[in-house]
Amino acid sequence: MDRAAALALLKDVLADTVRADGPDLNARQAAILLRVSLEPGPHTVRGLAEALSLGKPAVSRALDALGGYGLAVRLPDEADKRSVIVQTTARGLAMLASLADRVVACERQRNIAVHKNVAGPTSHAA
Repeated sequence: MDRAAALALLKDVLADTVRADGPDLNARQAAILLRVSLEPGPHTVRGLAEALSLGKPAVSRALDALGGYGLAVRLPDEADKRSVIVQTTARGLAMLASLADRVVACERQRNIAVHKNVAGPTSHAA
């Protein structure tokens, strides 16, 4: 996939996402939710900040928003009482599953359009 195709796919996915029910996540919130959901844990504020090259306050603000949306929770770290563990909620996992479905559907639509353009118009001689 070249850059133009990648950006076109992103445009289509984002357009479908803003039309869908649910919160509008900013890029930082989405990156944190995806990392917590897809990367092996446990996830801490410090670890997320380091992994994403962000300050801990920025991660905390994003987690506040994600928590407010019901997409992620902070739980006490039993091993280190000064720390919290970040986990995705069932609602967060459902939202990411829906996002993944939109990516697949948009990619499928783009592939159909590309194949139609490659095949060209069909002529019917009488």
